[in-house]
Amino acid sequence: MVLNNFNDFVKILLSSGFSIGGGNDEGIYAIVDYDWQNVPPGSPVIWHTGDSDTDPWEWRIRVLKECDGIAYSKCFFKKSGFITQEFYPYFLALRRGGLEFKDEYTDGLISHNTKRIYDIICEYGELPVHEMKAYGGFGREDKSKFDAALTELQMRLYLTICGTRRRMNAQGKEYGWETTIFCTTERFWENTDVFARAARLNEADAYAAIRERVLKLNPAAGEQKIRRFAYGR
Repeated sequence: MVLNNFNDFVKILLSSGFSIGGGNDEGIYAIVDYDWQNVPPGSPVIWHTGDSDTDPWEWRIRVLKECDGIAYSKCFFKKSGFITQEFYPYFLALRRGGLEFKDEYTDGLISHNTKRIYDIICEYGELPVHEMKAYGGFGREDKSKFDAALTELQMRLYLTICGTRRRMNAQGKEYGWETTIFCTTERFWENTDVFARAARLNEADAYAAIRERVLKLNPAAGEQKIRRFAYGR
């Protein structure tokens, strides 16, 4: 299918099952396989124009607002990506392996900063980034620690993006740029069979399904890259 607009993107994504968000520099698969500096001549799909129909940057949040069954977050190589409801259980089975957050923390697999963020999201349900920082006591000097912990939670599929929100001033009026809102993946996939399907999968079958689809989309993908793509590490 030719990619001309947002609707084309959604159709291709649902058929593919997943896509890296911007460009394909990892050699796996991206629907928009070029970045903003390398737009093919004559392509109607151009980064950072602000056109919601033809700007891939606008599609990240538009997908979340308008489409059921598609998740978006930093889930591949610590970069942005999309995963459909069909394929999310396979990634869950590999990234979380049936373990609970508390188990991974007890085993020393998750940092204290990561737990601080996760506990806050569990308490409030969903929060924009600036409120996560405020409630968690993260100051400006903690930016790198906060960013690393938030990325870890996305890569492990504990948190995912669920929308955007502008800040509110003391008078209750919105101001400034929109900020990203996060929630747990359990909340995002509530009332679906995603977690039940993941629980029934074994590691070998989950990896085989992802590997097969990657190679169908990109026969040149390398085995080591595919494993990193699937496992998130």
